[in-house]
Amino acid sequence: MAQRPKRAGGFGPGLLVTAAFIGPGTITTASNAGANFGYALVWALLFSVLATMVLQEMAARQALATRAGLAETMRTAFSSPVLGRLAVILVVAAIGLGNAAYEAGNITGAAVAVAGVTGSGTGPWAIAIGVAAALLLGSGHYRLLERVLIGLVLLMSAVFLACAVVAAPGPEIVVDALARPGFPEGSALTVVALIGTTVVPYNLFLHANAAREKWPASVPLDEALPAARRDSVLSIGLGGLITLAILSTAAVAFFGSNEAFDAFAMAAQLEPLLGAAAGPVFAAGLFAGGVTSALTAPLAAGYAVCGALGWRSGLRDSPFRAVSFAVLASGTLFAALGTRPLAAILFAQAANGLLLPFVALALLYLMNRKDLLGAHRNGPLGNLLGAIVVAVATGLGLVKLASVAGLL
Repeated sequence: MAQRPKRAGGFGPGLLVTAAFIGPGTITTASNAGANFGYALVWALLFSVLATMVLQEMAARQALATRAGLAETMRTAFSSPVLGRLAVILVVAAIGLGNAAYEAGNITGAAVAVAGVTGSGTGPWAIAIGVAAALLLGSGHYRLLERVLIGLVLLMSAVFLACAVVAAPGPEIVVDALARPGFPEGSALTVVALIGTTVVPYNLFLHANAAREKWPASVPLDEALPAARRDSVLSIGLGGLITLAILSTAAVAFFGSNEAFDAFAMAAQLEPLLGAAAGPVFAAGLFAGGVTSALTAPLAAGYAVCGALGWRSGLRDSPFRAVSFAVLASGTLFAALGTRPLAAILFAQAANGLLLPFVALALLYLMNRKDLLGAHRNGPLGNLLGAIVVAVATGLGLVKLASVAGLL
């Protein structure tokens, strides 16, 4: 009997994107935004979520229509060999080396959450988290990784949304903030950070490859594309809601007070609901955020670098495993030692400052190639939205480069 093709429904790749961008960096940035500026920057969060939806939908559509990862398409689609080589260099530098530098922060964030509850040091927990992540990645099973990441995202959702429900006022204050967007003095870099931690270039490569895994060629495109769009909107929207909950809790706990900002101090806002369990529950949210990013960063690096260099990029392929395990091992080592590879982080920030506008512009160009996408290429509305996002991505890249150069 012939095997029935897999159906297109269900969550998956979109929640991997959410798992990737809701990490220690986003938690810290959203908390600082709320603590320092209250609800005034909610508009920046809304914009970042909408911009992410636009870019991620295009990345997934490109992958499903061409059956190629974004890095593979970028490497082969440009007629100019200079642009092709530039794409390879930027992808390897910004995503391969960059994720290796950032991985220490992901693992450290998860380790700090556990250590805060147990009262122990972070080093042993960093090693334990690194080993657990290696076992999951080494399994080579996409469905297992997907389910673990979905579970962690749902855990984050429950924790941070509970914080917002218990601590924050009603939704009318958010609606009012959106109706009267503000740009408080001294908030420019926070706005850039809030958008920059959500519109992440490596998520485009991760999403494209994960979409191919979720919806193989046996699933008709007229089923896969609508399912991918629904998945992207709902999953990234959930990520935005989680970030809003973190910002709201910090705004209520710290904005307008003289109290020093401390992420664990926000756990006190859960005490009326959970009592003595408030600290461990809030730590669980921080732990989930660190682990999700610690898993997705090696995945994205493996997909992006292997695609750019023309190597095999399956979860069980040796080149993919070599890249992803190198990223994970470097992050675990630095996290266990309690040090940050500052020079590597500065280099990664500079490389990402160049990569984000390059990839956004390249993606917009690819999405208009009839020979690649046929009837699935961008229409006028897609191009308009894409052009706006590309302009913002270029601005973000320039600001990041200026910050690394010490000009801001």
